[in-house]
Amino acid sequence: MGPAQIKTKIISNKRFKDNYWHLEFESKSIAGSALPGQFVNIKVSGEAAPLLRRPLSIHKTCGSRVRLFYEVLGMGTRILSTRKPGEFLDVIGPLGNGFDLRSAISDKQQAILVAGGMGVAPLVFLAEKIKLKKPLVLIGAKTKKQVLCLQEFKALGCLVKIATDDGSSGFKGKVTDLLVQLLRPAPSAKRQAIYACGPRPMLKAISKIACEKNIDSQLSLEEHMACGIGACLGCVVPTVSGYKRVCKDGPVFSGRELNW
Repeated sequence: MGPAQIKTKIISNKRFKDNYWHLEFESKSIAGSALPGQFVNIKVSGEAAPLLRRPLSIHKTCGSRVRLFYEVLGMGTRILSTRKPGEFLDVIGPLGNGFDLRSAISDKQQAILVAGGMGVAPLVFLAEKIKLKKPLVLIGAKTKKQVLCLQEFKALGCLVKIATDDGSSGFKGKVTDLLVQLLRPAPSAKRQAIYACGPRPMLKAISKIACEKNIDSQLSLEEHMACGIGACLGCVVPTVSGYKRVCKDGPVFSGRELNW
């Protein structure tokens, strides 16, 4: 089933912590067809401004409900945070290409999920889908206070390790340095595969690490988007086979495919 434009009722829209919010809406079509790594594009108000929709990763689905996890940063997300339960949202989705679940659930692979900052948003959805495989989850943040979704991953039975820049929680240093420590030397009985979302420098480092160690990696890019459907070409990134659109060809790409 392809993406649809719908008017959907807001079920809840609550502050999670600091500037982070959970928004839940009702949509049987999106909840029933969405895959981890896909996103929705939301018109945050009924007014002319802001003109552009806001792309938000799908954080969870439950029955006919879809949950989003967003950070209030600019005018669009600030307006979104004021929207009340019972109001209607104009939503397009699910959009983009998500993570390849066939490899993630393979008995021949150990899945390692690496999240930097708001990169936790789509990875909770992925962890939910593959929870029986008990994935290893690495969460990176600047400080302990900025570690996100720790309890959500633990509730799914994931083994979670933390990396903070200041050492206030878990490993002191970058999450990519922690990743290197936890990668097994090849060859091993079970191959490891990396699924990551976060800031561009983190993803670039993971791509390099994975290529050097001959490990498969799937990386969800965070890029500014306009249309969200591949028409405006505003979110293209260089790959080994030319420029590709993050919103349409991604946001999930193989680490080997990206040309940093």
